[in-house]
Amino acid sequence: MIKLFTALLVVCMGSRAQAQEAAPADFRLLANAGGKTSAEMAVSIGKKFIGAPYVSHTLDTTPTEQLIVNVREFDCTTYLETVLALTLAYQEEGSQANPVSFDATFRRYLTQLRYRDGRINGYASRLHYFSDWLRNNERKGLVVDVTRDLPGSISVAKPVSYMTSFLYKYPPLRDPAIFQQIAQAEAALSQQAFAFIPKKNIREAEAQLREGDIVMLTAARPGLDMKHVGLAVRQPNGRIHLLHASSEHGQVVITPYPLSDYVLCHRHLSGIRVARLRPDGQVGPAIVRGE
Repeated sequence: MIKLFTALLVVCMGSRAQAQEAAPADFRLLANAGGKTSAEMAVSIGKKFIGAPYVSHTLDTTPTEQLIVNVREFDCTTYLETVLALTLAYQEEGSQANPVSFDATFRRYLTQLRYRDGRINGYASRLHYFSDWLRNNERKGLVVDVTRDLPGSISVAKPVSYMTSFLYKYPPLRDPAIFQQIAQAEAALSQQAFAFIPKKNIREAEAQLREGDIVMLTAARPGLDMKHVGLAVRQPNGRIHLLHASSEHGQVVITPYPLSDYVLCHRHLSGIRVARLRPDGQVGPAIVRGE
């Protein structure tokens, strides 16, 4: 796996600052790990990155907003987006795709997943809040929020204001126009009720989670919706664990203990939300056509 991963990076990627201009990447090397369903494929691809370093703010390396492609290092969100975009591209292109065509399809899906309505239009068009990411990608037909269908879920609403409250963490918000755009997004999210599973109920819901489920870990602190995200994987103990880019471990890992235990032992987490990739062949038609 290390040799394959290293070879892929040497061929495909330049420096981090030049990642958005990288040469076409033969990501089929990763996708060929297999998997009958999109969820199985996502887990297979995701495991190929185990050991890749955790690095924050990799999307904030250019003066203007543009698509950053970086398969060498991740935060939790860029890890998930990369794995899902590879999975969707492989579904569309197949194992015999031309590398240039595959790379273009991968970048299209990465753009769709990362940006509001799949269009890059400045810093505020990036889906910074994960509840916004989930709603927008569900509207595009890429994922389905299944939280309400799981045992132990409840409906809540939570005011969101983290980005506009901590401006020092988000330099682009010094621009009044961008600040206003983010504030409007926060106001819209604050009015939307959503289903989530409190940490005390996760053990009950865990048995119905599937490998490849997108697990979003909700934040306990005021003003913030989601704190972390990863993929559900079932381990030999029969329990669901989390495959994720971990700041705690400094790399992509599978948690050493089950999901419910992981959330319980982190006081900054309040529970989870769960989404799934659309079933194979059921991605929204506008996305398939690249519109």
